[in-house]
Amino acid sequence: MSFFIKSRKRKFVAKDQKGKSKKEILKAKSALTEEVESESDADSSNEVTEARDKVYSSEEEEETAQQKRLRLAKQYLSKLEEEEAEKKADEETLKDAVASRLQHDISEQAGKLTKQVADACFCANPEDLRVFRGHGLPVTAIVISPDDKFVFTSSKDCNICKWNLETGLKEKTIKGGRKGTEDVHIGHTDHILCLAISSDGKFLAAGDMNNMIKLWNPQDCSFIHKFRGHRGPVTGVSFRKGTHTLYSCSADKVVKVWSVDDLAYVETLFGHNTPITGIDSLMRDRAITSGGRDKSVHIWKITEDSQLLFHGNDGSIECVALINESNFFTGADDNSLSLWSVLKKKPLTTVKKAHGLNLGILEENWISSVAALQYTDLVASGSKDGFVRLWKCSTDYKSLTPLFQIPVKGFINSLKFSNNGEFLVAAVGQEHRLGRWWRLKDAKNGWIVIPLKAGQQGR
Repeated sequence: MSFFIKSRKRKFVAKDQKGKSKKEILKAKSALTEEVESESDADSSNEVTEARDKVYSSEEEEETAQQKRLRLAKQYLSKLEEEEAEKKADEETLKDAVASRLQHDISEQAGKLTKQVADACFCANPEDLRVFRGHGLPVTAIVISPDDKFVFTSSKDCNICKWNLETGLKEKTIKGGRKGTEDVHIGHTDHILCLAISSDGKFLAAGDMNNMIKLWNPQDCSFIHKFRGHRGPVTGVSFRKGTHTLYSCSADKVVKVWSVDDLAYVETLFGHNTPITGIDSLMRDRAITSGGRDKSVHIWKITEDSQLLFHGNDGSIECVALINESNFFTGADDNSLSLWSVLKKKPLTTVKKAHGLNLGILEENWISSVAALQYTDLVASGSKDGFVRLWKCSTDYKSLTPLFQIPVKGFINSLKFSNNGEFLVAAVGQEHRLGRWWRLKDAKNGWIVIPLKAGQQGR
């Protein structure tokens, strides 16, 4: 396709299960043959010959990879047929049921299965919202622990706070320091712009205006390591799910890859022409970034050393969230929201004026944050118009339908769905996380828990 850019390819040497290359195996076989031919003793020769015959016999009997896949596929089909045969009477219905199960399992494994949950969500009343204060300046980022028990927030006051959702209390605070004390102060000394937590809950990453990423232990909020390398403010961080690979983006227009296990830098990815504003990732070895003023989205295919480019928005693309491995959701500064497919370089659908008008005049309600409840049809967006808005994606991702809106006054700087899909959290500030273009004096800095399902009020 025209939007596919390919660079160098890495070379791999084919190896067997024991780590030996084909060349080494051939060399070993050759050595075995030479040894048999040079043996003069008859008994020893017979023993070696028998041993060699056993080796060759076992090699001939050994199942190839293709045969193994075929055998496992047949076993899996038989199992499905047995399960469905108990429910279905005639053969024609049985075939349809097995085909449906296969399609479902393939989609689930590929990360393309979409659960329909949007219609089950309800609009919370203002009294059902849980509001938390604790930061002196605007809250810029928010993440939820994998078990949905804790929330971590960051702010322009340079502090990171750990909150207990059950008790509503602040458990820990990683205190910030004064600017210029980076070499002596263990915490952040400038505005923190982004947060990410690993899927196993072992690492918390925070990027700041000092061009640094700091790693923390989410359990006790102790310091682990500091990553240097960006030449501009770190605007986004994201862990690849199921791993400790960390992706980061910056105002220096590049994406960097880090190995948290090794506490090491891996590589730098180039492609954007303007400061990068957001980043996200799922299970594949890929990262997706919003390019801001270059009006593009890039998907970085790390293993293939290539990238996919997407254009089509009239405004600066400020934030991005992956819905699944094939679709994603973006917000722009022209007050528009878009749904995309990795197979199309332009949006599948765009909602203009998504966050409202004021007396018929389009305000500067640029979209400051988006979130997706991954592998479902539910997404959310935030601006400064006074509402968090929830949307339903159609099954083909060609339409975006508004569900309801929650009144929240202030800049919605970050949104995150809980892993169980029962609530949404929003980081709120009097200012935008990246600057001070506006200040909403009647707003209050803090964060809010928005229940999405009946029975979650007051939690």
